[in-house]
Amino acid sequence: MSRSTGRFLIIDYNLSRVDDVRHMSAYARERHGTDVTLIRADPGAVDAEICDEVIDLDPLSPDFVETALRLLGPRRAEFRAGVVFSDNAVQSGAVLLERLGLRIDSAELAGGAFCKHEYRLSEAAHRKLLAAQRLLVPDFVTVDSRDGLAAFARSHPEGFVVKPTKEGNNRGVVVVRPGDSLDAAFAEVGPYLEGGVICEELLPYRREYSFDGLGQVSFVTEKVSATGRYPVEVAQILPARLNHAERSAVERAGRQVNWLVGQVDGPFHNEIRLSDDAGGTAVVEPNRRPAGMKIWSLARWVYGIDFYHRWVDAAFGLTAGSALPEPLCSAATVMLGVRTDRSFAPADVVPGAAPFEAAVAATAAAHGLLPHELAVKEFGWLSQDRRELHAVARDNADFAAQGCVVLTAAGADMGEIVRTLREAWSDALDASSGRGPGALEPSGAGSRVQESPSAASRAPEPPAPAPLDPFTMMEAAR
Repeated sequence: MSRSTGRFLIIDYNLSRVDDVRHMSAYARERHGTDVTLIRADPGAVDAEICDEVIDLDPLSPDFVETALRLLGPRRAEFRAGVVFSDNAVQSGAVLLERLGLRIDSAELAGGAFCKHEYRLSEAAHRKLLAAQRLLVPDFVTVDSRDGLAAFARSHPEGFVVKPTKEGNNRGVVVVRPGDSLDAAFAEVGPYLEGGVICEELLPYRREYSFDGLGQVSFVTEKVSATGRYPVEVAQILPARLNHAERSAVERAGRQVNWLVGQVDGPFHNEIRLSDDAGGTAVVEPNRRPAGMKIWSLARWVYGIDFYHRWVDAAFGLTAGSALPEPLCSAATVMLGVRTDRSFAPADVVPGAAPFEAAVAATAAAHGLLPHELAVKEFGWLSQDRRELHAVARDNADFAAQGCVVLTAAGADMGEIVRTLREAWSDALDASSGRGPGALEPSGAGSRVQESPSAASRAPEPPAPAPLDPFTMMEAAR
């Protein structure tokens, strides 16, 4: 066995990204010959499995940097490179890497990629510059009382959004429209008051995209979000279906965001609204981390680039070219919910059933696609635990599962595929868990749900639905 030559430091990650951390750790060992040290709060057994050293520190702790330096400072020479992999650590982790003398994007500006209020303040300070780039800076204010909420409502009678300043995954985000109860809205953000709550005017643009990438390599992902009170993301589509003018507008806005939050070499995921005429943009929020919802996995299937490998290389000072290859296919991540409010656990699914493959097969049939033209790439339950789920998801964790598909058929519209797939999923999930028409009987095949090609033969084949605009109908399936 070869001897390691130094250490690669990973600072914090969201547990849903454990496979990504595993992937990066293996690459750091293989490509750069290093051991891997992980810092995160309350590490578990899986952390010790995928990393060579695990340190229990909370990046949100006020003394995080000083405590970490006491532990790592005397070993400074061991660390050759490092990355920050969570929103919670985006600023404190950057400070730590700077103090260790490791390559990292600006720590001073990183706060804007974590705190929504700090980012809006930065936008406001550069309002004229951004306006010249046709980027709208919305009105905003922090609130800590029902009276503050009411005052913002009076000055924005057309509606507004209220959300925590330091939460991700769409947690606590509520759209308040004329006639909605302010008491109910304030109650929903009440748990986040200690960390800060912000009101913002509604962005006037309907379409949403993300400007994603690493260093100088970028691509644009199309978001499909629910309408209504809880604007959660229900799908991601790559490549985004945009013409040249639209893509240029999103890219221009995304680069302005990177400038504001200090991104240079590292990852970014900037969420951006686009006007129908492509003449204006507005920022939902910036991020200095890889996108969620498997977007970097979509990029690997579409462009053939492993951005996680490139991120590790960039931390070691190795950069690739900025050109993006032509897409090989289109791909999508789809959030999969429940038809009605219900208690659900994956154990409810009949052993041997494969509802996602059944839904994909039904979708392919509805659109006249051959089985290999719409392929399952990944599927996973969001949790194995029993949870109370809502038909209209309230945040990105309020779903049963998540699946990824790749489309290779020329001329097929991935937006329509996504819409049909989410409808077919509701049918397939109900059938596989003993609810509704076509419910499956237990097969005695064991308790673990497996995705099998044979599931396609059991798939219902609903008639092709009438085309609808995916941006206006994509509420969680009722």
